[in-house]
Amino acid sequence: MTAAILAGGENRRIPYVKGLLAVEGRTIIDRSLDVLRKVFDRVVISTNSPEWYFRFGVPLIGDVKMKRGPMTGILSVLLATSDAAVFVVACDMPFISEALLRYMLTLFEEQGARGNRGIDAVIPVFGGKTEPLFGIYTRNVVKVMEGMLREGNTSLQAMFGNTEVLYIDEEAVRARDPLGRSFININTMEDYKKIRGALCLV
Repeated sequence: MTAAILAGGENRRIPYVKGLLAVEGRTIIDRSLDVLRKVFDRVVISTNSPEWYFRFGVPLIGDVKMKRGPMTGILSVLLATSDAAVFVVACDMPFISEALLRYMLTLFEEQGARGNRGIDAVIPVFGGKTEPLFGIYTRNVVKVMEGMLREGNTSLQAMFGNTEVLYIDEEAVRARDPLGRSFININTMEDYKKIRGALCLV
């Protein structure tokens, strides 16, 4: 399985490249790479701005369609690799949990061992919400995604209604990531300031 960091966003609400923001002295992408490389043999970055990411020394994958958004990035990685599934994480999530990630992979592999090849995605739930940008997606979703993108629908949440999703319940998530730090992301400068402020208080 390939791991992909989704860095194709347009940064409309923040004047910086989010994955290059520093948290505890390191870029978010460096932090994610540290975790992902412990688990996966291959890590890629999904981006339409390769000039920002050559420095990380991993393969870069551009979008196969003009529709921007996470769905297009996930589809592009699935089409560019030969793997049956990919793990994806957003580029602005600085605290991803290796323990939670390994648990999700174990559940996915167990489903395959039981002969259940119909699982399309593995998605954690935290705070009553699904977290689609920390998940596993199989090749089963390719045609669904292509059809939705043709219709102009880029919603991963909407896609879940048409696919077989294995949801990781909140109790299981909290057992590996008690505070749900894996799902903290940076959408605005206020988010970034809050994260840095909280770290300074620890």
